[in-house]
Amino acid sequence: MKEILAEGFAELGLTPDERAFERYEKYCEYLEEKNKVMNLTAITGETEVARLHFLDSAALLKYVKTEGRKVIDVGTGAGFPGLAMKIAQPDMELTLLDSLNKRIAFLSETCELLELSGVSCIHARAEEVPPEFREGFDLAVSRAVSYLPQLCELCLPLVKVGGGFAAMKGPDCDEEVKASEEAIKKLGGKLVGVERYTVPGTDIRHGFLLVKNLFPTAKRYPRKWAQIKKQPL
Repeated sequence: MKEILAEGFAELGLTPDERAFERYEKYCEYLEEKNKVMNLTAITGETEVARLHFLDSAALLKYVKTEGRKVIDVGTGAGFPGLAMKIAQPDMELTLLDSLNKRIAFLSETCELLELSGVSCIHARAEEVPPEFREGFDLAVSRAVSYLPQLCELCLPLVKVGGGFAAMKGPDCDEEVKASEEAIKKLGGKLVGVERYTVPGTDIRHGFLLVKNLFPTAKRYPRKWAQIKKQPL
């Protein structure tokens, strides 16, 4: 795995330390072990996990600044992209948020196994997070969680004015991006751009959009999930 990761990070122009490679290997081993009983991911095998989880997640670090910042991963699942980013860039304060307690338990165990500090694992729905989370983060990230206008409503209220939201999507995300323009405006944000990249070591193209939060999001957002889903902004 180390060779695959080293080549991939070099392609991304990133240089994680030796400890990071050890942590990725332990993370992969524990993910594979727990996946047998918990169904955490459909991506299995050392090579696939290294490329399609670790390197794909870490690709965000090429485009967004995380060093010394407070980052929240909304709907993190098995820790992607947030935990994979944290391993490569440990100097960030990370919150992993997921609605399934079994995933949060897995992530807490993983962070302990990897001896990672500066990580909080929170069991909650994004629209029901504690009040102190509102405008509490420099950056929110999310990977393939839900339809983009819905996702913007869940994530932008968590971001400080001047902060950002990075949503990882497939390469053909133009329709979703267009559909989210009104939502982003209503929520106080501005679309900065859409980036597309090739996952290192593959010919797979992925993309993400970056939104900057310009104004405080109105207190009425986020709404209840049923309303968000029924009437996207």
